[in-house]
Amino acid sequence: MTALELETILYEEGADKAISEAERYISTQTEELDFAYYILGNAYRKKGDWQGAINNYLQAMAINPDSPAKQAYQMANDILDFFNKDMYNQ
Repeated sequence: MTALELETILYEEGADKAISEAERYISTQTEELDFAYYILGNAYRKKGDWQGAINNYLQAMAINPDSPAKQAYQMANDILDFFNKDMYNQ
């Protein structure tokens, strides 16, 4: 399996399958780990687990600062900053 195939799994088979496959890929491979962490972050984001998404985007950026995770990380932060937390109490 390649890291690119993880993206296909995410969109065709869902986030849960992509998470398990990405974690298995990361534990057994040494190449394209930044992209695998990026896909893992996308899978967590798709499930609504923002902390899991951000953690994996940060891991991808630590491996490759030019990873697409950089833009995804910024987007996640922008979305989380947009929420008006005061509205939850009304």
